[in-house]
Amino acid sequence: MAMDNMGLVRRFIEEVWNKGDLGVVDELVSDKYVAVEPIVGDVRGLDALRAQVQAFRGAFPDLRLTIEDIGTSGDRVYTRWTARGTHRGIFMGIAPTNNRGEIRGITLDRIAGGKIVEHHESYDSLLFLQIMGAVPPIERLMKEQSASRLAPRPQA
Repeated sequence: MAMDNMGLVRRFIEEVWNKGDLGVVDELVSDKYVAVEPIVGDVRGLDALRAQVQAFRGAFPDLRLTIEDIGTSGDRVYTRWTARGTHRGIFMGIAPTNNRGEIRGITLDRIAGGKIVEHHESYDSLLFLQIMGAVPPIERLMKEQSASRLAPRPQA
């Protein structure tokens, strides 16, 4: 069963996320699907999942997730992954920057009846926003903060 569950998650990542094949969603994911994702928030149901995949793949058409480590405990599959892609489309109102980036994350999927029912994801959402140019890199913020402390202050 553990190998079947890991195979299911591997297939979900490869076919749905890497290839954008939404035709297999009904086969791999329960209609009671619930996901918690740092940027998007809660994703409930198959239509919401399809919309989420389309939004990410539309903004990052070369999106590629690589499984770094995968394991199981009971009905849960733990996956450590790396995502790479180039911001070439609008995402959550953020215009394309053509910035290429890489983030690492961990996902916990619960499997029931041979399908993914729950999906909990954790990754560096600040880095993700920096890749898209929505938030300046920390080095720039620290430099600006340091410069503002050194600037002469008006006399009262």
